Amino acid sequence: MNIVVGLSGGVDSAVAALLLKQAGHEVTAVFMKNWEEDDSSEYCSAKEDLEDACKIADKIGIELKTINFATEYWDKVFEIFLDEYKKGRTPNPDVLCNSEIKFKAFLEYANDLGATKIATGHYATIHENNNIFYLKEANDKHKDQTYFLHRLNQYQLSHTMCPLSDIDKNQVRQIAKQNSFEVYNKKDSTGICFIGQRRFKEFLNQYIPANPGFIVDEKEQILGEHDGIYFYTIGQRQGLKIGGKKDYQNIPWFVLEKDIKNNKLIVGQNNNNPRLLKNNLIAYNCSWINDDIQKYYKKPLLARIRHGQQKQKCKFYPIDDETIAVDFTDKQRAIAAGQAVVLYDNEICLGGAIIK
Repeated sequence: MNIVVGLSGGVDSAVAALLLKQAGHEVTAVFMKNWEEDDSSEYCSAKEDLEDACKIADKIGIELKTINFATEYWDKVFEIFLDEYKKGRTPNPDVLCNSEIKFKAFLEYANDLGATKIATGHYATIHENNNIFYLKEANDKHKDQTYFLHRLNQYQLSHTMCPLSDIDKNQVRQIAKQNSFEVYNKKDSTGICFIGQRRFKEFLNQYIPANPGFIVDEKEQILGEHDGIYFYTIGQRQGLKIGGKKDYQNIPWFVLEKDIKNNKLIVGQNNNNPRLLKNNLIAYNCSWINDDIQKYYKKPLLARIRHGQQKQKCKFYPIDDETIAVDFTDKQRAIAAGQAVVLYDNEICLGGAIIK
């Protein structure tokens, strides 16, 4: 097949491209640039990543094209990211980036190049049965990325390959080393790509005006001031700067709730505070991979409320066409509005919604 692979300059996409080439496919690589703001600063690794991608493509013997999706990224991902933070929620831009950029804008570009399918270095499995496509967890459960891919639809899955579905990260690095890829031990990218290694507050202050308010305990006693509710997330411990208060135990504080209306940050000292532990949640903006979601209503399922979390036993049911309720068997700590709740039937990812 004619495969267009997204080559990021990292080890995963490098090995994905190599495996496709070794399998006899006609492979073209594409390096996507999704961010232009302050891209010449010390925080953006795009230049270094492109250099790595060029070396990888040259070693494999495939053509490398570059495409700039910065405008699409700004409109479809970053502006939504900012809007969510202004509302006091904690969004996950990687989910939107996958559904709107890597598997939409990139897929359209690849189609224009005459691609049969696109491929990426994601750890996930795409399974087809009777012309219906399913998203399943990868063999390497520690690296599985189905949480980030849960908004993909049938068209996107039918035109995508995930060459790393059956191998684990250690094998990927070994293959890269055996083939003399300089990136064989390159660190995995972490955090939000457009923020890089800089301080989160420093970055966000460029786009959202500071709106200081009070940090209060559960009895509304003022303990200090925050720089803006959007800087904090439920369950957060670091950066509160309220330790050593008189009449309080000298133990860590945690963010329990965000009072958006009154611009207050409510904190407590118990890591397992009842206000941090919830049995249920409401989520909106549902996205389902298959059309048979109704058969799963009120059935025993599994769910994640954050990437990397062990799947949790749950049931869910619809509230309306766009909203669901999810009830967990065990209490969940620090459910954060703006993050995704992703549902599974064993290893099959059904889709998910945004926690409200």
